[in-house]
Amino acid sequence: MKWPAGVTIKEVGPRDGLQNEKSFISTEDKITWINQMSESGLKHIEITSFVNPKWIPALSDAVAVATGITKVPGVTYTALVPNHQGLERAFQANIDEVAVFMSASETHNLKNINKNIDQTLPVLRDLVRDSLTAGKSTRGYVSTVFGCPYEGNVDIEGVIKVSEALFEMGIAELSLGDTIGVANPKQVQEVLEVLLKRFPADKLAMHFHDTRGTALANILVSLDMGITTFDSSLGGLGGCPYAPGASGNVATDDLLYMLHGMGIHTGVDQQKLLYASQFIQEKIGRTLPSKSFQAASSAGLGGILGSSV
Repeated sequence: MKWPAGVTIKEVGPRDGLQNEKSFISTEDKITWINQMSESGLKHIEITSFVNPKWIPALSDAVAVATGITKVPGVTYTALVPNHQGLERAFQANIDEVAVFMSASETHNLKNINKNIDQTLPVLRDLVRDSLTAGKSTRGYVSTVFGCPYEGNVDIEGVIKVSEALFEMGIAELSLGDTIGVANPKQVQEVLEVLLKRFPADKLAMHFHDTRGTALANILVSLDMGITTFDSSLGGLGGCPYAPGASGNVATDDLLYMLHGMGIHTGVDQQKLLYASQFIQEKIGRTLPSKSFQAASSAGLGGILGSSV
């Protein structure tokens, strides 16, 4: 297998990780947590979502969080934006990057956005245009690339259709989501073989959930195929309110442990993130899924090898 010299980690814990939590994490604690991440060497942090608060109450304080954090030069702070009302709030909060999202399957798109795919595309086109006009970078998410909780298998032609449409809008990068964590390495290879004939590897990111414990294996295949950008969530927090059974994203802690052990550069200080994991574990009041964090915790948070590579 071919390993890259370096990998970019895009931390999605404050948004994707917290959106599914039943207990509300205070604005002050969210800000503290994000500030801890900002000092770790991470260069990309997705801090919140400007969705209607009644749909995602856990992130109802989006503007307060985005305006309350201490921004570190060189770090890009991203937020998910579903519509023009959300975009105005994102502009108000001076977000660096706007992320738009849709699904490759019609049913999940209807559940998640309340529109079918053809109805969603014009909305996202306007959001991307207005974001670029305002000088904001833009990122796109495609959910259910490897399977849908409602439809099962997802046709690769559907993935191609929405991916091409998003790139035509002008997004800088596309994140391919295994929303419910059903992908296996063979499937990831087959999907990427198709997509990499159409899109350059440096414009793609992978977003794996670890529902069935295959996320790291899927990342290894992605690395071998030339993908070097991955979304992950500190502690393994996460889940999708509109994807029954979906568990957390691949844990940033576990991903860093694997990459650093392989000698792959990330620029991230894992020791600092372990303390950030400990902080959020105390706030949510339950054990985090991350295996490397739990192993380090049992060793007093000092038992982690390859702290920063």
